[in-house]
Amino acid sequence: MNQIFLVEDDKTIAKNLVLLLRSEGFTVSHVPTRSEALTALAGNKFDLALIDISLPDGNGFAVCTEIKKTQDIPIIFLTASGDESSVVTGLSMGADDYITKPFRPRELIARIGAALRKSGRSISDFKIHGLHVDMASGIVEKNGSEVFLSALEYRLLLMFISNSKSIITRGRLLDELWDAAGEFVNDNTLTVYIKRLREKIENDPASPQIILTVRGTGYRLGNEYASE
Repeated sequence: MNQIFLVEDDKTIAKNLVLLLRSEGFTVSHVPTRSEALTALAGNKFDLALIDISLPDGNGFAVCTEIKKTQDIPIIFLTASGDESSVVTGLSMGADDYITKPFRPRELIARIGAALRKSGRSISDFKIHGLHVDMASGIVEKNGSEVFLSALEYRLLLMFISNSKSIITRGRLLDELWDAAGEFVNDNTLTVYIKRLREKIENDPASPQIILTVRGTGYRLGNEYASE
């Protein structure tokens, strides 16, 4: 799952963006100010940054400069106006794109996808134990036959694919699913989602090979996968 760094001070816009991005399978870290952005960059790595140009304690250009010092990631500026000078400044500093608010959600997602593909950070195709996931089309197949997943089941699967080398705790899964669903998701509900997903993608749900349980911690993706 690609890690998006969002720097946006407008609470309503930030909330809607976080929900939108998480519903598309991204992990989002949000901060509202320039100073908090610089602090967050000190100890974290991201795959793409969305930065508002106008911030309450400065501007997004300073955040862009700091990112360029330590991380080679795509940067997309968010601007409240079509101010040509701001756009030119941002692009000349190394930003990959800009989008003017208010923007259409699907356009933003398309631009993020294009920037990630250009940078080589976007996984488009994933295979494991007869399961084939085409992230570009959203199609999931098992042994050549299409598998139909609910939006939350697909999001859950994307989390495992994007964290293929990590153990994902139940707490983190609960947080992500809650945000995506827009409603409370409890521990029992998570167990049900995992069970349903296994029934759809595993050869033998009682003895899973794709989504493995790590007792007392959470889950991890099985071995023998390929991605490109």
